[in-house]
Amino acid sequence: MELLTINNVWMMICTALVFFMHLGFSLLEIGLTRQKNTINILFKNIFIITIGLLLYCLVGFNLMYPGFAEGSSGIFGFAGFGLSSPLTVEGALDLTYNEGYTYWTDFLFQGMFAATAATIVSGAVAERVKIVPFMIFTVIYVGIVYPIAGSWKWGGGFLQTLETPFYDFAGSTLVHSVGGWAALVAVWLLGSRIGKFKDGKPQAIPGHNIPLATAGVLILWLGWFGFNGGSVLSADPGLTSLTLVTTCLAAAAGGVVAMLVSTAMYKNLDLTMFLNGILGGLVGITAGADQMSPTDAILIGAIAGAIIVFAVRFVDKLKLDDPVGAIAVHLVCGIWGTLAVGIFGELAGMDQFVSQLIGVGSYAVFCVVTSFIILFILKKTMGIRVSEKEELEGLDGHEHGMDAYPDFRLNEQ
Repeated sequence: MELLTINNVWMMICTALVFFMHLGFSLLEIGLTRQKNTINILFKNIFIITIGLLLYCLVGFNLMYPGFAEGSSGIFGFAGFGLSSPLTVEGALDLTYNEGYTYWTDFLFQGMFAATAATIVSGAVAERVKIVPFMIFTVIYVGIVYPIAGSWKWGGGFLQTLETPFYDFAGSTLVHSVGGWAALVAVWLLGSRIGKFKDGKPQAIPGHNIPLATAGVLILWLGWFGFNGGSVLSADPGLTSLTLVTTCLAAAAGGVVAMLVSTAMYKNLDLTMFLNGILGGLVGITAGADQMSPTDAILIGAIAGAIIVFAVRFVDKLKLDDPVGAIAVHLVCGIWGTLAVGIFGELAGMDQFVSQLIGVGSYAVFCVVTSFIILFILKKTMGIRVSEKEELEGLDGHEHGMDAYPDFRLNEQ
């Protein structure tokens, strides 16, 4: 009983840290975009976490953990609406549910993860997406798509029952790539912001508050202690401490290498690339944080940091406009981190690498198809992009009738 209490308290602390990540995402997103869209971005992020939790309670949790029957396809299952905790004969909460946490802690921890997938999309479509279609997309993606995707591995679905099971410790693919694929589709369907590409060449649209973006990244790094540390699913001293070490080393290596590579390529010390390198390292280590040695973690983070610089450039070359670099960070580094489990660490081997490829491919097809269907229907029925006038004048005034800094005006283009 004492061990369960310790484990459960640790899981609740981790839940709070993952919740805190939503502030980090919000600050990063508003810092890297223009001040005239600040309220809009904060509104989207608050909507995602609130509606995400409600949907996860109503349908998501039981879609993600349906208890697949023996011999089922392991692709889709549903255990019913709402939450129903396991009870003892006396009617009290059944504490034999898991030695690491109670049923309620399990729900809340997983619920915090669910909302993250849509937050990733929010950053990629910032400054030009209509808010109502985005909210509809969030409801469907967080409520249905993410839990079904999660069930394939964490819910004991077909990827978990492969001969060599697909491995994704805390969600390089299940959270970050699931969000990243949708972000890619959304950016493609939306088009770029006005003024982003002139004569086919990408133009910098500077964020209005880099100190806020920096604070956001440091908050996200702190939140990752819960994201990866909680994914041990107990307070096991050996595993939790190793996981936090590999997480931090990968983040540090990602930041340093992204800074060095971007400086070598562009001849200036770009703080935003440094920040995205840290996030790339964090996303990269997330799939195998409990399986890596410190050296493995540094290598994975370093490669993720280099990938960030080239991925940001490649996204620009494709004329895709991603204001915060979400596609490079969450999709590309999510894929790299997932494949890295088959190359480095305890599970490294050809069989594992093939399973990782199967997992990456399965999620790519499912997320691209579902997000395209949702967004394409929204585009054809109600439109997903604001008018040119709204975009130029800012979404805060048009969508919300408010100004984030009413007493403080910057010279705006």
